[in-house]
Amino acid sequence: MASASSQPQFRYTQPPSKVLHLRNLPWECTEEELIELGKPFGKVVNTKCNVGANRNQAFIEFTDLNQAINMISYYASSSEPAQVRGKTVYLQYSNRQEIVNNKTTADVAGNVLLVTIEGNDARQVSIDVLHLVFSAFGFVHKITTFEKTAGFQALVQFSDTETASSAKNALDGRSIPRYLLPEHISPCTLRITYSAHTDLSVKFQSHRSRDYTNPYLPVAPSAIDGSGQLSLGLDGKKLEPESNVLLASIENMQYAVTLDVLHMVFSAFGPVQKIAMFDKNGGLQALIQYPDVQMAVVAKEALEGHCIYDGGFCKLHISYSRHTDLSIKVNNDRSRDYTIPNTAMVNPQPSILGQQPVQMMGPGAPNFNGTQYPPNAEQAMMPQHSGGWGSAVPLVPQSMPMQMTSHPYMPPATMPQMVPGMMQMPAHTNPAQAGTRPPYGPNSMQ
Repeated sequence: MASASSQPQFRYTQPPSKVLHLRNLPWECTEEELIELGKPFGKVVNTKCNVGANRNQAFIEFTDLNQAINMISYYASSSEPAQVRGKTVYLQYSNRQEIVNNKTTADVAGNVLLVTIEGNDARQVSIDVLHLVFSAFGFVHKITTFEKTAGFQALVQFSDTETASSAKNALDGRSIPRYLLPEHISPCTLRITYSAHTDLSVKFQSHRSRDYTNPYLPVAPSAIDGSGQLSLGLDGKKLEPESNVLLASIENMQYAVTLDVLHMVFSAFGPVQKIAMFDKNGGLQALIQYPDVQMAVVAKEALEGHCIYDGGFCKLHISYSRHTDLSIKVNNDRSRDYTIPNTAMVNPQPSILGQQPVQMMGPGAPNFNGTQYPPNAEQAMMPQHSGGWGSAVPLVPQSMPMQMTSHPYMPPATMPQMVPGMMQMPAHTNPAQAGTRPPYGPNSMQ
């Protein structure tokens, strides 16, 4: 079998035509480059660029047939191949007699985007990273990933064409932010066109496909190995079954984290039904229950790795819990069932899930339990700790909405007033409605 280097530069598989088919062109070859290539042989009257799955093919049309024959004949006998940007170009007659520049599928705007991920480690970009990137522009309905001759690709479905167009215009040609990728993965660039699809078919939730509109879709058997354990995803991490209950671990606790603070933070992504706090492995953990899996997924993706307080204090690490319905036997300062209205909270005491928390306020600071709040702002401020705490942080009633400005993909249009010192969260919104396009500047994605 002939090697790739010995591949003929021209083909006679088609009868002569004034339209020539060019292959192996550089990425996004321009019309000017094609005209310059054919100029020595005659007048190029029409071109069609960036054809094919790899967008590395094109057509050029001469004024008459003899000019096209001259070009094919010259390069058939020349020791110097046709080149564009130093890359060898393969020529052949086209089976068409003229170029009709009808719009291709890639030119017709739609609600589904075809995304090609370029880079040495493109296949290691997880579906969760893609979801984070594209969710910045609106609610992502479905994502499927696959491998083609063009490389590692994904189909991303939005609710409408306008949202998809906003994402395409902002992300095409841009790199995935480094902080979203593991350290061992090299930079990856996104190339985006429109797809002819309008509604993707996702039969299973897996590391290769996801339907965010149907959290009850079964997990693909291929995502589970023979021992019944979840297999590894593309990022090398164990696939984690999604749940409506989140397990939150809090590190660097320089400030006290109360039940009301957790309720305020997690309520930004949907109604919190139950919370249970407990101490484990020398740290504070909490179980937070939502009505459905989708709300938990959105909350986990938005909050993972972020800090409740400015200065890197009270950092959240979130995973899915095996629980689906927490059993809250008593409402106190360590556990709460918000589905039972107007339930009086008993005197603070250890809950069934852990011991009484260690008080972390400075000397002289007021101690608030449950829904009791200070009468004025001065009493709410926690004094600065002599050991180097940051600025004082006020406790805020749980009815006050917050926003998280540190998350790179939270649309700014939904931001209410900020609460000094605390991580700001988006107000109660449906993920499908929080689709305002963020301000992607030239330096916003590295």
